[in-house]
Amino acid sequence: MSTSTIPVVDLSRFRGSAEDREQFLADLRHAAHDVGFLYVVGHGVPQQVVDDVFAAARDFFALPLEERQAIDNLRSPQFRGYTRVGYEHTNGRPDRRDQLDVGVERPALDVGPDDPAYLRLIGPNQWPAGQPELKRAVLAFQDAAERVSKEMLAAFAVALGQDEHYFEQWFDAESHNHLKVIRYPGRGEEVDDQGVGSHKDYGFLALLVQDELGGLQVQSLEGEWLDATPMPGSFVFNIGEMLEVMTQGYLRATVHRVVSPPGEVDRYSVPFFLGPRLGAVMPVMPLPPELAAEARGVDLDPDNPLLAHFGENTLKGWLRAHPKVAEQWWSDVLSSQS
Repeated sequence: MSTSTIPVVDLSRFRGSAEDREQFLADLRHAAHDVGFLYVVGHGVPQQVVDDVFAAARDFFALPLEERQAIDNLRSPQFRGYTRVGYEHTNGRPDRRDQLDVGVERPALDVGPDDPAYLRLIGPNQWPAGQPELKRAVLAFQDAAERVSKEMLAAFAVALGQDEHYFEQWFDAESHNHLKVIRYPGRGEEVDDQGVGSHKDYGFLALLVQDELGGLQVQSLEGEWLDATPMPGSFVFNIGEMLEVMTQGYLRATVHRVVSPPGEVDRYSVPFFLGPRLGAVMPVMPLPPELAAEARGVDLDPDNPLLAHFGENTLKGWLRAHPKVAEQWWSDVLSSQS
C-alpha cells in the first residue's frame, strides 16, 4: 500500500465479522506503521455532536475580545482557557492561532512541596459567562472523542498482538485527556503561513475534526508534505511519540503542521488528545516477533527529549508551549530546571 496517501479505516469493522476484523487490523497496522496518520470512519459519533461543537466554536470566537480574555489562560495554573494569537509556541516560534484549552473537569488538588509538580495540572476549566452552550457542546464532543479514541486504542492493542484490554491499566477513570477549540485566522497579506509549526505530538493518540477549509499537512516517509484534505464524516487520527516509544518505532509518530488559510477566511478545528493517568510510566510493549522485526527504533528530537513518565512529559510540553503561563504559575519548576 502507498505511503504517499493518508489511509482510511472503518472502525465499525473492528466489531464486525471475523473476516472484516482481520482486514481492518491489517489496514490499521499499515496506516500506523507506514504513515502514522489515518482517517477513521464508522466511528458512530452523530454528526450533530460535531456540528454543535463547531457552531459553539464560531460563536465563542465571535465574542468581543474582552469576554474571551476574561478566561485568559494566564489565569489558570492548569493552562486552561483562552490563548490569544501568538501566545502558544511550536519549535520556539509563535503560532498564528487562538484557542480554548479544555481538560477533564476536576477540582484542583492540594499539592504539597513533596508531591510531583505535574499533579498541579489537575484542575477546573474556564468557560465564558455569556455562552453557556459552549460548555455543553465541548464536553459532549469530549465524551464522544474519548469513547472513539479508547476504541481505537483497543484496536491497536489487538493489531499489535495484545489483548484488547491491554491499555486499560493506564487509561482509566483518571485519564488526563485534553482538547483544543482552535481558530486559525486568515493570514491576509502576511507571508508567514505558520498556523502551527512542524512537530510530532508527544502523547499517545490524537483525534481531530476539521472544517471544510483544510490546512493540515502530514510529512510522508519520503519527506513529502501531504494534504490531509477534509473528509466529511471522518476523524483524523495520528500516533503520538509515547506510542512510538512503547512499540520501539513499529508505530510511527508523524511530523505534521498546519498552514494558515489565505485571505480573510478563518479555519476551525477541534483536536482531542487521549492521555493516561498522569502517574503512568509506560513500558516497552512485547511485540510478536514478526512485528518486532519491523520496528524501526525510536526517532526523537534531541532538542526536545521524551520522558517515559507521562506526567513529567506533559508538564514539560506545557511549559515549553506557554512560556507566559509558565512564568506566572510555574516559576519554582522553571528555577529547578535551570
